[in-house]
Amino acid sequence: MADPTPARLILVVTGSTLRAEELDRPLAYYLKSRIEAILADRDDGLRTVPVRVVADFRWIHDEALHSLPTISVGGPGVNALAHRWLEEVPLSLAVDEQFYIQMDPDLDEPRASLWGMDNPTTQIAVAVFLDRFLTPLLDHVATLAPGIDLEDD
Repeated sequence: MADPTPARLILVVTGSTLRAEELDRPLAYYLKSRIEAILADRDDGLRTVPVRVVADFRWIHDEALHSLPTISVGGPGVNALAHRWLEEVPLSLAVDEQFYIQMDPDLDEPRASLWGMDNPTTQIAVAVFLDRFLTPLLDHVATLAPGIDLEDD
């Protein structure tokens, strides 16, 4: 019998534009692989949490996904979720108007938006996020109740 408790998920959201598909989606899969490697080394309930890459419009139109820990990759010009969160999610780091990490410093909502003025600076935003912001986000996610199981959709 399957466990009736749905799996927790962490989502990485990328844009659906051709430019985002070409440049940001590979970066999102890189971020996914790094998160999975970090999760595998944890000794809490996050060790087996799946990480999924989904498109911005899937996230926007599927309200069940809105409560899941989510990391948006790519700027507001190519990622509709980053555009939506531009005024909504606090700015945690901005460097020389080149790259940005938006994330609630209190982690009341487990979401982050990582983007730069172009793909190389978005890559820098992802690297800085991995180095400085991912662990506190994962520590917070470990305290959350399980979410939905994306595999059932």
